[in-house]
Amino acid sequence: MAKSIWLSVQGRIAAEIDLRGAGWITGARLAATPAGLAVLWMVPERGLGVFVGVSTVLAAVVSLAAPAFTPGRAAYVGAGAVTGLTETATGVGGPPLALVYQHRPPAELRSTVAACFLVGEVASLALLFGTGKAQPTELGQAALLLPAIAAGAWLSRLVHHRLDARRMRLFVLVFALVSGLVLMLGA
Repeated sequence: MAKSIWLSVQGRIAAEIDLRGAGWITGARLAATPAGLAVLWMVPERGLGVFVGVSTVLAAVVSLAAPAFTPGRAAYVGAGAVTGLTETATGVGGPPLALVYQHRPPAELRSTVAACFLVGEVASLALLFGTGKAQPTELGQAALLLPAIAAGAWLSRLVHHRLDARRMRLFVLVFALVSGLVLMLGA
């Protein structure tokens, strides 16, 4: 049963990925990941969280007023670079990716962001563990989240087709705002 659910989700995601955008984002993210580590070493954690949080909130607010756009290479590279920096340094990298895809079909947004995270997270974690900025004991804490991830994948089968583009964009903007506020508040 679990295997059939996983294969169903996996097949649905693979068919909807924006390969061109994902390629540009992933390349930029991988290039920027070491800079995220450098930022983590140089900037105090509190200051970094406030800066990334304010930037994320401002980007979401500007997005409310900005006209719809189709992202191009510059947007993909920018989002990938920002994600490589912020995800590695603060653990929050989703908002730039979500904002760049906010006017795309919901299935494309979900699938492409998931694919970019898969590759990018592995790179960030390898670098953090390889340099001693992350410890093996933290893997146990992360493993506690696996049931929630599995439940989310299963639940996505029930709701993914009910989120139209307008609702998905609203969700993306709220997600960016909340992520920024959490970083600013240091939670």
